[in-house]
Amino acid sequence: MTINTEDLLNSIMESFDRIEYIRAEDIPNIDLYMDQVTTFMDRKLKQTTRDPENDKILTKTMINNYAKNNLLPPPVKKKYSKEHVLLLIFIYYYKNILSITDIQTLLGPITEQYFGTSEALNLEAVYREVFSLQEEQVERLKKDVLERFQDAEHSFRDVPEEKRDFLQKFAFICYLSFDVYVKKLLIEKVIDSFQGERDEKKK
Repeated sequence: MTINTEDLLNSIMESFDRIEYIRAEDIPNIDLYMDQVTTFMDRKLKQTTRDPENDKILTKTMINNYAKNNLLPPPVKKKYSKEHVLLLIFIYYYKNILSITDIQTLLGPITEQYFGTSEALNLEAVYREVFSLQEEQVERLKKDVLERFQDAEHSFRDVPEEKRDFLQKFAFICYLSFDVYVKKLLIEKVIDSFQGERDEKKK
């Protein structure tokens, strides 16, 4: 591949190093008004967006819609707790790959069992456990992306050089896209199993 594409790979690898999640201890232990919630989320996740200057992490309309769709328990006296923020972080990661219905199915049991409980296994404990695997997961992803890049680099070798760079980048995107497609199918299958279990319990 060309030097430009090598630079692209280096940029992708560097972006992995900038990936951070919001640690539970970074979230204020006091209840927040909606403006404070959106400001907090914006400050913590802005750099994960495609266009940090213009992209919005959360808006008031989004939060209101999440509450209307039962993704988020209603605020208390217009204030959102730390647990509300934890749920909003989950929603932020899910919303680009899952439907509202799937997010409801996934987060419904979590909210019912762990939101607002005084038990040791509460929503914050669930959040900490899930995200404790983040660093190891990032390293795996870096290795996987590098391997797919190298696979793409070996494609279209017989194509004229002026066309090869674009086609190799296209192949790279196809490899990554197929991975996303398959994982999305698997996620949906697991979510469907949750719904099936809940329907059986209701019977």
